[in-house]
Amino acid sequence: MKIKTSWELEKLFYQSLKDPRISRDVAKGDRAIDAFVSKYSKNKKYLSDAKALKKALEDYEALDLLCSPAPLYYANYRKELNAKDTEAEAFLNKLSDHYTKRGTKLIFFTLELGKIPPATQKKLLAAKELVPFKYWLGRLFETAKHDLSEPEEKILSLFHDVSSGRWVQAVDNILNTRSVIFKGKRMALNEAAVNVSSLPKADRRALHKIVMNEYKSVSQMAESELNALVSRKKITDELRGFKEPYDATILGYENDRESVLNLIKTVTGRFDIARRFYSLKAKLMKEKRLTYADRSAPIGTVKKKVLFKEAAAVVRDTFYNLHPRYAAIFERLLENGQVDVYPKAGKTSGAYCSSGLEQPTMLLLNHVENAHSLLTLAHEMGHAIHAERSKTQRPFYQGHTVSVAEVASTFFEQAAFDALIENLSEKEKLVALQEKVQGDVATVFRQIAFFNFEVDLHKGIREKGLLAKEEIAALLNKHTAAYMGPAVQLVPEDGYFFVTVGHFRRFFYVYSYAFGQLVSRALYERVKKDPKFIEKVDLFLTAGGSMSPEDIFAQCGLDLYKPDVFLEGLKGIENDIKALEKAVAK
Repeated sequence: MKIKTSWELEKLFYQSLKDPRISRDVAKGDRAIDAFVSKYSKNKKYLSDAKALKKALEDYEALDLLCSPAPLYYANYRKELNAKDTEAEAFLNKLSDHYTKRGTKLIFFTLELGKIPPATQKKLLAAKELVPFKYWLGRLFETAKHDLSEPEEKILSLFHDVSSGRWVQAVDNILNTRSVIFKGKRMALNEAAVNVSSLPKADRRALHKIVMNEYKSVSQMAESELNALVSRKKITDELRGFKEPYDATILGYENDRESVLNLIKTVTGRFDIARRFYSLKAKLMKEKRLTYADRSAPIGTVKKKVLFKEAAAVVRDTFYNLHPRYAAIFERLLENGQVDVYPKAGKTSGAYCSSGLEQPTMLLLNHVENAHSLLTLAHEMGHAIHAERSKTQRPFYQGHTVSVAEVASTFFEQAAFDALIENLSEKEKLVALQEKVQGDVATVFRQIAFFNFEVDLHKGIREKGLLAKEEIAALLNKHTAAYMGPAVQLVPEDGYFFVTVGHFRRFFYVYSYAFGQLVSRALYERVKKDPKFIEKVDLFLTAGGSMSPEDIFAQCGLDLYKPDVFLEGLKGIENDIKALEKAVAK
């Protein structure tokens, strides 16, 4: 297997920002949109005739191919590799504005479809000509119940950045420019927050206190920001007719409301699993009670050094054992220069997978030669496999909703973890398993506690008109304590981490993490029992966005309207905790 460790943007996209193909691709998209608007803004036959609608939808779908996002991707990827690439940043900002404005020209089309009378909608959904578009149309008709007029939609689209995005950016800018002094050394606030868990006990708790106090000093701005964002959402929810603050998110993620509320209720009802873990962790750390600073502290180290070549081999073999098709995708991406592996000055932190229609699937990593980086590789490659397998669908359905996205990544990560742990010593297995359970607890229980916090946050602001920073912090502590239990002692300052949680600004996004983790765990346990079940998993991977998440997983035999699947996933986490307890007792 040939491995390239850097993105080859010039081969995959453009030679430079001055490459003439960029202006040609942008102009091609502009012309395509103008032609579509000219053709369908006056000719309304498609609103009642199935054959005319089929043609209109085919033309609309073709815009996804004609209006290439490649220039945006290219500029963004350059910026991701080098934060000081101001040329790429300026180009990206200017081009994003252009794409937003030209996109507003198309708003009329979906709005007009949404206004089709219910009786005609039913007739069109039953038309044989429209079978390939039935799910897409059904979703549009459902969301259209909450549409506003075309001028109103354009106004909301154009004002979104200045009425929401820049509030968020303002707080981010403040946090990104703050620094703290610890033991005579000045460090960036974000760096300090990341380093807390890795320090010895006394230093860990001391630095945590400094970080939380710094968050508290920013909380006045964050208080104004969150109150403004939640109030803005209240206004738009009322205009669109959404009853509960989470309804718009659930509809947008294509989930069924009943299944999501089933998830929330099921996980909240089993917070005892998370409390059991933290009680065990306190014993492992020889503490009567943990502090919030200790929640992610390691109980030891996995000394095994994992070079990227070795990590790639482990992950590749793991994928091959699931099915050779997944190993083939893995190898192709590495061979084509679609994976940027190592950290470097100016490169963005973290890891992600990015993909688009007719665009190369790209992975950004920051591999540091440890076991965690190996699992990150498997996680992001899981996203990549999902994206690549979804490309078997037609353009309308090649993407997939947020609530489904984490299923593939955590499925493949779990498989890689099982392969990794086999080669560790007994002591390292204990450390690795504790870190794995800790991650699962954060992904499932912490995120559902966050969801519950958001519900109370929105309810409080809607009822009172404003929640003070002290109230927000106390509310977050309340829901944090609910899943951590008495083994973790919280102080008032701990609640001020609301300042830095970006998910609270995306409104109820957090449930998608728990959804993905529990569904993937249920799928993985079935593959372990029967390796042939991987073909059922592939039905999900290739489904893209052609069905609702509930229907996609129904193909795999999972009924998400009942608590059984979520309880099955929770049972897997509980069994891991029992294994930890057993190992500690030896």
